[in-house]
Amino acid sequence: MTSPERTLVSADTLKNAYLTMERLQRRIEEYERARTEPVAVVGVGCRFPGGVTDTATYWRMLTGGVDAVGDIPADRWDHDAFYDEEAGKPGKIYTRSGAFIEGLDRFDHDFFGISRREALAMDPHQRLTLEVCWEALEDAGQAPSGLAGSDTGVFMGTASSDHVTSRIRHPEDVTAYTSSGAAASFVPARISYLLDLRGPNLAVDTACSSSLLAVHQACQSLRTGECDMALAGGVNVVLSPVLLISQSQFGSVSRQGRAMTFSDAADGYVRGEGCGVVVLKRLSDAVRDRDRILAVVRGGAVNQDGRSAGITAPNGAAQVGVYRRALAAGGVRPEQVGYIETHGTGTRLGDPIEAGALAEVYGRDHGAPVYLGAVKTNIGHLEAAAGIAGLIKAALCVSHGAIPPNLHFTRLNSNISFEGTTFDVPTRVTPWPETEGPRTAAVSSFGLSGTNVHMILEQAPSAPPVPADHRRPAGVLALSARTETALAALARRYADRLADGDGTPLADLCHSAATGRTHFRHRLAAVGTTRKEVADRLAGFLRGETRPGLAFGEARGSDVVFLFTGQGAQRPGMARVLYDTQPTFRRTVDECARILEPLLDRPLLSVLFPDDPEDRQINETAYAQPATFAVEYAMAELWRSWGVTPAAVLGHSFGECVAACVAGVMSPADGLAFTVQRARVIQEHSLPGTMAAVFAPEEEVAAEIAAHPDRIAVAAVNGPASTTISGDRDLVEAVCAAFAARGVKAKPLHIASAGHSPLMEPAVEPLRRAADKIAFAAPRIPLVSNVSGELWPWEQVPGADYWGRHVRDTVRFADGVQTLRDLGHRTFVEVGPAPTLLGVVSDALPPDHDDLLLPSLRPRHDDWEVLLETVAELYAAGVDIDWDGFDGDYTRTKAALPTYPFEPTRCWEPPRPWHGDRPAAPAAESTAEAGDDSRTRPARSSRRSSRNRRRPSRIPTATELRGLAEPEQLDTLAARFVLSVKDVLGSASGDVGLDEPLTGFGLDSLMAVELRNEIQDRLGLTLQITDFLGGATIRSVAERLVKELAATGGGSETDTPHDRSGAPAAIRRVPRAADTAAALLAEFTGPPQGPAAQNSGREGRQ
Repeated sequence: MTSPERTLVSADTLKNAYLTMERLQRRIEEYERARTEPVAVVGVGCRFPGGVTDTATYWRMLTGGVDAVGDIPADRWDHDAFYDEEAGKPGKIYTRSGAFIEGLDRFDHDFFGISRREALAMDPHQRLTLEVCWEALEDAGQAPSGLAGSDTGVFMGTASSDHVTSRIRHPEDVTAYTSSGAAASFVPARISYLLDLRGPNLAVDTACSSSLLAVHQACQSLRTGECDMALAGGVNVVLSPVLLISQSQFGSVSRQGRAMTFSDAADGYVRGEGCGVVVLKRLSDAVRDRDRILAVVRGGAVNQDGRSAGITAPNGAAQVGVYRRALAAGGVRPEQVGYIETHGTGTRLGDPIEAGALAEVYGRDHGAPVYLGAVKTNIGHLEAAAGIAGLIKAALCVSHGAIPPNLHFTRLNSNISFEGTTFDVPTRVTPWPETEGPRTAAVSSFGLSGTNVHMILEQAPSAPPVPADHRRPAGVLALSARTETALAALARRYADRLADGDGTPLADLCHSAATGRTHFRHRLAAVGTTRKEVADRLAGFLRGETRPGLAFGEARGSDVVFLFTGQGAQRPGMARVLYDTQPTFRRTVDECARILEPLLDRPLLSVLFPDDPEDRQINETAYAQPATFAVEYAMAELWRSWGVTPAAVLGHSFGECVAACVAGVMSPADGLAFTVQRARVIQEHSLPGTMAAVFAPEEEVAAEIAAHPDRIAVAAVNGPASTTISGDRDLVEAVCAAFAARGVKAKPLHIASAGHSPLMEPAVEPLRRAADKIAFAAPRIPLVSNVSGELWPWEQVPGADYWGRHVRDTVRFADGVQTLRDLGHRTFVEVGPAPTLLGVVSDALPPDHDDLLLPSLRPRHDDWEVLLETVAELYAAGVDIDWDGFDGDYTRTKAALPTYPFEPTRCWEPPRPWHGDRPAAPAAESTAEAGDDSRTRPARSSRRSSRNRRRPSRIPTATELRGLAEPEQLDTLAARFVLSVKDVLGSASGDVGLDEPLTGFGLDSLMAVELRNEIQDRLGLTLQITDFLGGATIRSVAERLVKELAATGGGSETDTPHDRSGAPAAIRRVPRAADTAAALLAEFTGPPQGPAAQNSGREGRQ
């Protein structure tokens, strides 16, 4: 028999095994869920033929049945030189048609921080992709700048080498930027580099299926957790006649110049160009983030034709296989699919094979029609971008519940039979038939080299309901741009968007604009309660008006000083609207009320918001100070939750208690307890008296009261001519009368105590004893002392003695403000129930000051109106508002908004002539001397001599600078250095600010070498390459050069500096790219040693 002990052990073992199996089963289920999770399309960017710049114009073009095919533009190549209507003629093209996009020659290189010089060398594929990816992210409500350091992936289909074939004929055409400007891998790499993305980055080339495969790869990467967001798509630009010549030999392009998919008249496809990008997230993440979901990718598959009838011939069996695998991956049955965006090239061979494969999988008659379409009938064959154009079309179809017409379809291809199927090719806009489940579509894309991709799309799920939460009655629309003109253009776009009446709540529009956009230097913020009100304020901005609720300007910095109001500004009902509608503010006030409950004779909320309108107990010191503390501390917490963190704090009298609490000197609980004790001690121990404001300098007031030092004193110095006195009532009144007799304004204050005067002396020791029970700490935020008017020293703790004397000593508020201004602070926000300190600060400032003085609350004004206007002013001044925190207490949904208005300039190098290298005539070729290249290749030799011509230096010589005073040296050097920087950037007419980072204009290490060499030649001073990079500016480099010039005794003694070889700089050649690379290598790693030195200038990253 088995012993009980062994039975017990076996039971435990079985139990552990069972639990282990359960854990493994859960892990398997989690893995399967992740592996098959749908992927949401949350943003789209596109530039397609026919003037398509976004999904709205794309849908209008599709449903309008627009044919975007036209003549080949004259700026691509001289088409007349290649055209011949006879098919198959060597070197000739038998069609003049194509589908092209406009503006390919223009690029906003300044926006992307790329020099014009580099932009000219960039493949337009890269330039177009940069703009479209930016627009896709904005469409997704994702601020591009917010992705820095994230694992966001970039997957781009690109297959064309037209840029190289059209721009490079000779070695002299190659520049230092050719490799990065033309290589396909740099198309997605540009995006990751620009945005500092750390996720996977792939350039996909499977010919015509490249972009759809890029989407499939992105979905797989999301499912495996490789990235949490992905940009995926493709780009195709037609710059060279080479491929068209080949296709004309092959006979695959349409002689009629139209793609007629599935039509009996079809005779081939039409080349097209464009770019499409989708932003993808896992569906669960998109729902969680309340993204605007256009469609859902349920599944996809990829396979290869293998050994078909020819390497470019389609394989129907392979197409059947990829359809079935995609359906299985998405868990979708064929009968659920109502629309198929086909590959549909319109070729006599391809269409019948594709139709037959579709019939085998999707063709069974299930009683509902299955519509077939091909966007190639509208915009031609976009080759590497064809799949993404089809996917975006299909996504719009499932979203809108309609199917656009297929153009040029008259009669079904005689080699295709739809018998036994419910296939239909729509020739008009067709409503999507009602279905039990979500609308479902399929998309196909087949590569010329045999790679097939098929994807299943589904209608987006309904958005989750918006919970009924607190409502903020107004919003702030925050807009920004890199330039003033772009800001005006953006304002116009938003004014139009606000006027379109689509029903999107203003709060969602404002939230999406604030959180879904990168914030630039030129800023505008409009406050309003309705869409019309905000639109009117934008219109006012465009007319050059200034009005309440509208703030605009150039960002100057983000430092904000909090000023905390003292006693006297309190009033019944203060901040009541905020308490009722702002959860963070309410929670903080409620927490203060909880702390004060055992310390006060009545609840704080009944003091703040009394039922009886005649209740004025809040004006008694015992209640005024804790009530004001609670409101000010809650207001500070609200500001901090919005990202407005003080760079320094300063309080006035009792307000320093709140400032100290915010600075971390004491906890909120200790601060409130001390405030209650302070108020009670003042009431119980101080002698009766009063206070008054005298509008005269401190010295004059001090002289007037000097005869009574034990009965009256200067209580506060608020400005050069703003002094508060405090003491016996009769003496205070007498002093006021004396000043009034001299014509100086003096105003009694309605305060029943004589704070900061000798009459407070009896309160000092009791207050010190109360403070001795509190654990004070050194400030964590710069705190300016009322007593000294200076910054409280770091590491020192304001202890009990300080807080005991605080109630007695003079408040040196004016000195405190000056201390803050001396530290460079220019933005002040008063955190209190009324802007009493702002007027005092304003009076103390010079007449030409540009300081920003802003209130948090204002009596007899709506709380939100005042607060949001201050938010608008702060934003326009450059303060980085945490807009997610700003709306953190409310539920918001992302809304469709205008994208950034790029300001492209012409940035285009004409293609090199195709016949320029041929001898002018046979005679010339026969008479030319061997090796004499000038006669047989005149274009080539003249190009070489032009490119090697040295750029004249802009930098002054040491002799020129030595004759100037140091300030003039700096001004001259900075002005001339600007010209040199413009030269190396290739932007002679562009603006280069003195205090903006040089890298922001596109300066790179290659250009830094040129500048370094020029400075060494002209001034005899040596800088490192890194001295021009990072945060270096024109001013910082110029200042350094002036200092080094002085330190070296004026630099070189000659205006014709020599290099080490003794050759005059004026006749030395401009460094080649290889020389520049060698200089870079030496700069960062030291001079090359040994055998590697021989190749240091020739080998880069391969």
